[in-house]
Amino acid sequence: MNRRLAIFILGVALIVPVHCGSSRAPSPLSPDDDAFLEDLSHRAFLFFWEQADPNTGLVRDRAGTNGERRTDIASIAATGFGLTALCIAAERGWISAEQARERARTTLRFLAERAPHENGWFYHWMNARTGAREWASEVSSIDTALLLGGVLAVRQCFDSDAEIVARATTLYERVDFPWMLNGHPTLLAHGWTPEGGFLPFRWDTYSEHMILYLLAIASPTHPISPEAWYAWRRNPITYAGYTYIYGAPPLFIHQYSHAWIDFRSRREERGRRTEWFENSVLATRAHREFCLRLAREFPASYSENVWGITASDCLRNGQVRYCDWGGPPPPGFPRDGRIDGTVVPSAAAGSLMFTPEIALPALRTMRERFSAQYGERFYGRYGFTDAFNPTTGWVNADVIGISVGVTLLSAENLRTGRVWSWFMRNPEIARAMTLIGLRPEP
Repeated sequence: MNRRLAIFILGVALIVPVHCGSSRAPSPLSPDDDAFLEDLSHRAFLFFWEQADPNTGLVRDRAGTNGERRTDIASIAATGFGLTALCIAAERGWISAEQARERARTTLRFLAERAPHENGWFYHWMNARTGAREWASEVSSIDTALLLGGVLAVRQCFDSDAEIVARATTLYERVDFPWMLNGHPTLLAHGWTPEGGFLPFRWDTYSEHMILYLLAIASPTHPISPEAWYAWRRNPITYAGYTYIYGAPPLFIHQYSHAWIDFRSRREERGRRTEWFENSVLATRAHREFCLRLAREFPASYSENVWGITASDCLRNGQVRYCDWGGPPPPGFPRDGRIDGTVVPSAAAGSLMFTPEIALPALRTMRERFSAQYGERFYGRYGFTDAFNPTTGWVNADVIGISVGVTLLSAENLRTGRVWSWFMRNPEIARAMTLIGLRPEP
């Protein structure tokens, strides 16, 4: 075991777990499965604890699998996952409740008082130490929404802390959702820059944006019409016998909103009457089948318990790049030609809450098989590497915050449902669900 990790575990073992206003549901997992998820989740939490700036709370976009600091570029979406991680850590006794609350206060204070924003919307990339805009990035609608997922989670998890509740409420109520419509009656823009104004793209087709629209409809101060929920396209696909609504190829689009929103047993009242949780179950199963078919080309990479492709780092012409890949492809289109045998563990990990019967064996198989081959380069201080290629032997040296985040939240929802419970206790969310027509089925 990594020496620093062993010291950290020894220290937090003496901390008494403090409950954040939720009861722990019995786990349906075997002791071995639960022990594996405890280890994976604890390592994932360490990323958010160590890679957040202690003075701003902003979480760095990435780090080395060994814990090495790579950058001072923070991701506002990773910061949302990081806020939620504090709730999980306090509940599990990895840190004390006061440590978690103090980090949450620091983060919310900075966001409310010092971080640059435009009508409540934050820049996608910010300097972790100062909050200054980085990489000429856009004010991002979806990344702000993922931040707000964490903001509203801590508002309920730490609901006895008046400052956390007040600042979280201020941050949510400050966001001007109609402004991001940019004149359209129902479809939100992707973002805005001071140099060019609104980006020429809208959230008009199913994607990871459901949390964005739900928050916009739920806003008590700057809401948009509930009709916006039904304004974006829902294109069906049938692959390997699975029929579901699809969008872009990466599997994460079926995962991120569900990290906070509990869609289980809720069906839309209009159109195809989609049950979105089941849709993600089907999307995950279809994706696994897509990977199994890729095994014909890459037999060393994909198998029954080694699968998963979602947005990640990739190795292209000897350089590490970003690949927004996945599958299956839309009907009539070939698969992404960049696919080269790379496996992305967060694809399976992000679907733990949907399909544990296939995701857990995949993750355990990958850890056992490839840790023996690659050591801590593969499964290190923060858990799995972002991506690796069994065909070529490439192992990415980094982890990426949002992928670590969806791993942690999905695992916790599988084990206890706590993240769903915290987020869904916000009264604005319940009201929006009713307005949309996403009522629980009997």
